[in-house]
Amino acid sequence: MSDYFEVDFLDVESDKSGDAIALRYSISGMTWIHIVDGGFQDTGPSLVSHVRKYYGNPSDIDHVVVSHPDGDHAGGLRSVLQDFNVGILWMLRPWFYADELLPRFAKFTSAENLAKRLKEIYPNISALEEIAEEKGINIREPFQGAQVGAFTVMSPTKARYLDLVVESEKTPESAAGESKSEATSLAELFQKAAKKVTNFIKSAWGVEIFSDEETSAENEMSVVQYAHLCDFRILLTADAGRRALAATIDFAPKVGLNLPGINRFQVPHHGSRRNVSTEILDRLLGPRLASKPAVNQESFTAVISSAKKDEDHPRKAVVRALMHRGARVISTEGRSLCTGQNAPDRGWVVASPYEYPEDQEE
Repeated sequence: MSDYFEVDFLDVESDKSGDAIALRYSISGMTWIHIVDGGFQDTGPSLVSHVRKYYGNPSDIDHVVVSHPDGDHAGGLRSVLQDFNVGILWMLRPWFYADELLPRFAKFTSAENLAKRLKEIYPNISALEEIAEEKGINIREPFQGAQVGAFTVMSPTKARYLDLVVESEKTPESAAGESKSEATSLAELFQKAAKKVTNFIKSAWGVEIFSDEETSAENEMSVVQYAHLCDFRILLTADAGRRALAATIDFAPKVGLNLPGINRFQVPHHGSRRNVSTEILDRLLGPRLASKPAVNQESFTAVISSAKKDEDHPRKAVVRALMHRGARVISTEGRSLCTGQNAPDRGWVVASPYEYPEDQEE
């Protein structure tokens, strides 16, 4: 059989959106199974069932990647680690760097105590570590340049990751002296107020309005992965923000990725306006087109993992911006999606894409 790949974006249906991605690819007769995130804890069994049903009922998974510690990504991976023989678990653990981080946290004098506190703050990945240690699963660091099967990690670097741990509103007060609990409370109040006053404005083709707010430090920690399979350039972004995407763009020439030129693009953070900008999208996906491409003439596919019940995702502004650059935009929303090339036929039907939104968030 010729080389092939299939990337499955599973339906993670809840009040909030989540990410669970299964991949299988074959190169020169060798096949790999690769999981990226598992949605919420309740999503785990459906992810396991999907892999068993469509990937030949395997007992082994080659690679499992935890993109970042949020529960809508890491939670369901417990089932994967428990139900399969996993070759390598790729996961960043902040407590693993407690010695290096200690001077940056004023309230701690012991690396051991800092590590303990960080494990309490990030229970999802702490639970995954426990399972991996019980089962003897090898844990490796997915920092920029690491090779995860056919995929290369584009972001984060170790230095950037450690900065984000310190910057996070979840972690203890840093040596800089900022009161993070107060900052978190103010941010939450602002977000709640902003949600109540969201307005939509009718906009012409090409007009883009993004949020001035930045995404969270945890989202910026996201492991971004790139692979070139069957002449398709695939970019998986998890919840990466503008800084992580900028780092990805800067690193691209070092792995032979000439941008623009992505063929399959995972839209970051379920289509949030806080994760992208016009400048980032221009550099990553290309400049805005003069007009909308004709049906079936789109230049690439953009996939959004979003739940039907999630009123906040995806944002119309993001859907518009992707189409401005020639994308065919599809989302999960109650269905699982598969994109691939030369892959075994499942009898699945073609997914209906979004229509172009004539308005967007003000």
